[in-house]
Amino acid sequence: MSEIVQSLTSGFLLNVLIFFSTLVGAVPLGILIMFGTRSKVKPLAWLFKTVVWIIRGTPLMLQLIAVFFLPSIMFGQTFDRVTAAIIAFIINYACYFSEIFRGGIESIPKGQYEAGAVLGMTGSQVFFKVVFMQVVKRIVPPMGNEIITLIKDTSLANIISVAEIIMTSKRFLAKGNI
Repeated sequence: MSEIVQSLTSGFLLNVLIFFSTLVGAVPLGILIMFGTRSKVKPLAWLFKTVVWIIRGTPLMLQLIAVFFLPSIMFGQTFDRVTAAIIAFIINYACYFSEIFRGGIESIPKGQYEAGAVLGMTGSQVFFKVVFMQVVKRIVPPMGNEIITLIKDTSLANIISVAEIIMTSKRFLAKGNI
């Protein structure tokens, strides 16, 4: 029984590693992608929007498989399974987070920016003193939804044989140990 608990604990810790690594990598990357989609340079904005559209339009399972297998097919190099899973999750969730951030910023009425300008504030002062807290208030619910989805999606890592908790429990069930 202790072997089962130990294996399930290590699988759970791998899920936790994937979860926190994804959050730490996806939030700042999502902010950068959001700035890219809002760029005034039209070809750059178009490129970022296309990438976000493709990533959000394909299943995460397919992205996991692509990140794990394509580098070895194309370049003869491969990531280890956990690294490939983390990279795929970061790219996927960064695109979703970028849309949440973009929507939050664009949902603030132009009058808020104009009011700050009338008061003599600079553009960055208007953003950080007037707009930012309104954006945070508006993005918390969708961010919470995506974080909950991320918790559930970490189990998809077993598709590329990452020994997370679901795969570990399936292995013990197949042996008839549980």
